[in-house]
Amino acid sequence: MSTIAIKSDLHELMVSWRHHLHKHPELSFKEEITSDYIASVLQSHDIEIHRGLAVTGIIATIHGKKEGQVIGLRADMDALPIQEKNNFSHKSTHEGKMHACGHDGHSTMLLGAAIYLKEHNDFSGTVHCIFQPAEEGGGGGRVMVEEGIFEKFPCQAVYGMHNWPGMAEGQFAVHDTAVMAANET
Repeated sequence: MSTIAIKSDLHELMVSWRHHLHKHPELSFKEEITSDYIASVLQSHDIEIHRGLAVTGIIATIHGKKEGQVIGLRADMDALPIQEKNNFSHKSTHEGKMHACGHDGHSTMLLGAAIYLKEHNDFSGTVHCIFQPAEEGGGGGRVMVEEGIFEKFPCQAVYGMHNWPGMAEGQFAVHDTAVMAANET
């Protein structure tokens, strides 16, 4: 098994991105600040972006140095209508809204992956990073499909992920069928 070493400066950026996203949670299809922020981070690293699918969705495309498969990596961006009662510096600043399901972390991890792939593009193929709005019951994934995401950005496979509190740091689990998924989200 190989390990990817993340430089400390990228790690520090990822912490700051997550804190920013956590402070500014937005509900399904209203992720305007979130979408603008994610787009600005991607653009600051010269990553090709496409906006507008499912209102606030973003597709970031990274090409490897060689031809090959095209895959999608997907993260969700929306928050929940819950009042945050935590007391830390990056607590939600939006009354009655918080990232209680970890989508701030999911988006941060996908941003980190996009930047890592852009900086280490000695791979074959293309990666479409899909920042999906409205996962929390809003049907954002379905809307993206209906609006032609896979006609515009064909993928041989799409991989999603979800945090799993309680799993040991540095480990990940893989399941060969759906897990932690709701229908049409």
